[in-house]
Amino acid sequence: MIDAPADLAAQAAETLARAVAWLRQRQHPSGEFPVLYVDDRREDCQWIPDTCIFPTALIGESLLALPPCPAVEDMLDRACRFLIAQSHRPGLWSHYPEGHGMRTLCGPDADDTACVSALLRARGHTAPLGRNVELLLANRSPQGLFHTWFVTRLGWSVDLEYWRAVLAEWRHPRCTLRFWWGMAGPRNGVDGVVNANVLYYLGDRPQTQPVIDYLLRIIATREETRCDLWYHEANVVYYFFARNFARGISRLEPARQPMIERLRASAKPDGRLGETVLETAMGACALLHLGVPASELTATIHFLLQSWLPDGGWPRGRLYYGGSSNATAWGSEELTTGFCLEALARFQATRTAAPPN
Repeated sequence: MIDAPADLAAQAAETLARAVAWLRQRQHPSGEFPVLYVDDRREDCQWIPDTCIFPTALIGESLLALPPCPAVEDMLDRACRFLIAQSHRPGLWSHYPEGHGMRTLCGPDADDTACVSALLRARGHTAPLGRNVELLLANRSPQGLFHTWFVTRLGWSVDLEYWRAVLAEWRHPRCTLRFWWGMAGPRNGVDGVVNANVLYYLGDRPQTQPVIDYLLRIIATREETRCDLWYHEANVVYYFFARNFARGISRLEPARQPMIERLRASAKPDGRLGETVLETAMGACALLHLGVPASELTATIHFLLQSWLPDGGWPRGRLYYGGSSNATAWGSEELTTGFCLEALARFQATRTAAPPN
């Protein structure tokens, strides 16, 4: 039996407060949030701790949806200090922080750069971004789509700062060759979610029109689960696409109803959207971004509240992968908790803003 709206709202508010306190305790002194890595090809298939830049940027972005309070502000301030310290000058970011064994091999990419930059800008930290808008725009394919990686490739640019950024990979040529020898994706790769995240940072401008067309084609041709090497679940993809719609990119309107219908079709009798708590939280956020009324999500929010773990967080799920295979993935209780907090906060805000029946 699902709680009455007033009871559900009260339970959501209490869970929000307790989960925020838990997440704050879990944040490292450096400001980084924990993340785990799993490789199903290993005999033990155990999740092991990793250190990565990307999860902290995503959790920070989710925290922006919460009502301001000292705990949230503290987490955001610490996360931003961590992210600023990890920049590949000028204003580019990679997946791994300083001190990680993969830092030298894995150079800057558009996904990390866009997500970190969006959070820093929202928090008023514009100086660390440098000229990264121009660098992102210089890192496009002939079709106007954003390459995932900042690497040397055939093309022409008069931006010397861009060439300094991409030629940096050859400071350690053996590492570079070894990295790309084992990499699942191509150097010239173009990915759907990565482009959606760059669009989220850059916004609706003449240079991003090809990206909007690309996202519309992905939805029109039902390529959600095949449009990106690193994100494989449809509801995860919808989350990153839908937040652009909420950002005011109205040209995405033709994709709105198809995404809503497919998210609704993923619903299970217990309120889940997709298969996991993580997919459910991201799917709920996507529906709210797309303008679905909060009243439609009562069962989903109830499921999230029932899935909350006694220690204060939510179960980990696989958020992104190491290529087209599902064998290697990253996730953590902290990452899932960030998206669950966002879903609860957006549900509360939308419910409060809705006119009375």
